[in-house]
Amino acid sequence: MAIGARAIGLLVALLTLLPILAVALRAGGLSLSGPDLAALRFTLTQAALSALISVLLAVPVARALARRRFPGRDLLISLMGAPFLLPAIVAVMALITLFGRSGTLNSGLALLGLPPLQIYGLQGVVLAHVFLNLPLAVRMILQAWAAVPAERFRLAESLGFAPRDIRRHIEAPLLRETLPGALATIFAICLTSFAVALTLGGGPRATTLELAIYQALRFEFDLGRAAGLALVQTGLGAAAALLAWRLTRSTGFGAGLDRRIALSPPQGWRKAADAAVLGLASAFLLLPLCALVLRAAPGLTELPASVWQASLRSLIMALLSALLAVSIGLSLALSVARGGPRWIELAAVLPLATSGLVLGTGLFLLLRPLTAPTSLALPLTLLVNALMALPFIYRLLLPEARALEADYGRLAAALDLRGFARLRLLTLPRLARPLGFSAGLASAFAMGDLGVIALFATDRAVTLPLLVQQLTSAYRTEAASGAALVLVGLSFALFRIFDAGGRRADAR
Repeated sequence: MAIGARAIGLLVALLTLLPILAVALRAGGLSLSGPDLAALRFTLTQAALSALISVLLAVPVARALARRRFPGRDLLISLMGAPFLLPAIVAVMALITLFGRSGTLNSGLALLGLPPLQIYGLQGVVLAHVFLNLPLAVRMILQAWAAVPAERFRLAESLGFAPRDIRRHIEAPLLRETLPGALATIFAICLTSFAVALTLGGGPRATTLELAIYQALRFEFDLGRAAGLALVQTGLGAAAALLAWRLTRSTGFGAGLDRRIALSPPQGWRKAADAAVLGLASAFLLLPLCALVLRAAPGLTELPASVWQASLRSLIMALLSALLAVSIGLSLALSVARGGPRWIELAAVLPLATSGLVLGTGLFLLLRPLTAPTSLALPLTLLVNALMALPFIYRLLLPEARALEADYGRLAAALDLRGFARLRLLTLPRLARPLGFSAGLASAFAMGDLGVIALFATDRAVTLPLLVQQLTSAYRTEAASGAALVLVGLSFALFRIFDAGGRRADAR
């Protein structure tokens, strides 16, 4: 197992570093033209604004969820997390349905004689990123809130703390330690967003580095420019990933007795404010989805036959990508939990330093002298999707693997339980829940990916997200909405099947 994990870790490192090296060699220098500098400025601007707005809006939402208990609270938290699992192209479709030129909101403004809202350009890109990342920011802050021992709140209540005192002595330290890491994480995610910029950006004033790389390869076939932009993107991604890792800290409130927060929540206007915050956040996150479903339902009758071929292709890709990512993540997590070398952990998180489009560009440069990269569109997309999901799966599995090794490692060694028998009898049953959740996440992400496939796709290798984008670009709105609804259903079905399967296996 140790030798196998080392070989897998080395392979992951090579698959990540070799494309980056190919990009660096092809780029030669880093001379950026005027449009390239504009793309760099826009990338940094939209990522900074998206991260800042997402985190600032998440603070009151997380505070309200942390200090309120009401029927349906857990369901609300789950529903508010739906956009994070949503394919980016579908999230954009949902926002266009509500905020677009002929969307529900602009139709209402037209009836009132008011000017329409513009969703394309910087404001649209930032709006989509906030829609996608606000749930993540809420979860990160809410998790930090839940990590504060209930005894701290009991002590504050016994000392007669007013809400102002609680903000000063508990909330302020918590936010100081949590917000920088949340900002850096969401900033890193927004740096590498492709589908949002492709659909809502474009043009000289709203082009990101990812979109510029795609245009340089797909339309201009300027390999040197694409490689230079990819190298800049890699540097930004690595810096943001390192910053997120360094700034993410424990809240430092110490351990408790695992009791629930017992502090009586403030009443009066603060209770009304919490209700208003939760209502507005729920409306912002859920109304676009509801509008998309209502508009897309008639479009199901307008679906072209190619939707079902693309759906089958995407399903196969998602399942294989999830299987590959979870298998690699489990192997590396178990190796590190058993005292394996630290470089394995570095290999597992190394893909965070780059993006799928940069890896795709590097693979294109590596394969072009050997074969036509378009002939390998689906295998390359599968591989890149697995690599990009690996850091998240590894982080999910590592704590559980360490707990498993601490609780059962000596007993398994005493019983000489090794190899496949240990995997079947101990590892898989004990890690069924996190494995199911990880597989659900990986398959949902791969199902909705619109990155590498956009570089390599031919008419015979179109996936469902790419088909949705093509229908949208061709102004076939009803068909695009119907295909987007199919994509949403398949993505959530995959996540639900894997997650529920893991929970059922864990309960046995």
